[in-house]
Amino acid sequence: MKALIPAAAVAGAFALSACATETNANSSASGKRASLPMYSDQCITEQEVVEAQQAWGDGIVKIGQVYRNNGDYVKAAADHINKFYGYDQSLVLFKPTLASVDQFRASFDGALSYFVNNNESYPEDKGFALRPWTNVRWENAGITNNSCTMAVAMGNYFFTPADGSGETKVEYTIGYIKDAEGDLRMVVHKSSLPYDPA
Repeated sequence: MKALIPAAAVAGAFALSACATETNANSSASGKRASLPMYSDQCITEQEVVEAQQAWGDGIVKIGQVYRNNGDYVKAAADHINKFYGYDQSLVLFKPTLASVDQFRASFDGALSYFVNNNESYPEDKGFALRPWTNVRWENAGITNNSCTMAVAMGNYFFTPADGSGETKVEYTIGYIKDAEGDLRMVVHKSSLPYDPA
């Protein structure tokens, strides 16, 4: 029989991890090590989530533009991941839309491969951001920020391909934290195509 963990215990464990600090390598004048928070103690607003979503979509479009212009699209994707995902903050639970063999990408390298197909360890990757896309449109079913320091959004986003064909509808669930600089970072990102009964 499996042991069940009360929801309060799980929430408490997350709250403890959300208060994590990192030790500053520089010593203060008193000789004691200063401690810098990894996360902001400011609550996340719905408007911040909406703005982060739009910026993420613009970043996906930009990666494709850099690729089409024969630029350094791997760097563009790496910059995108560093800006929008919290791989340097905590474990990131990323389940990309078109991944079915290695469908969970808990590492920066796995995420980068998904977006630009640069890692032979992930042979199924085609470079999602290289399609390329011209627009990403968001429709939130809801945004919850009951814990203040984490917000979760769920809904559909629609990717418009550059070839003029119809939008691709994708379902998402995204969990955001706010880093010490006040920027939202994804620590949960599940993306999937809608169920097709055919």
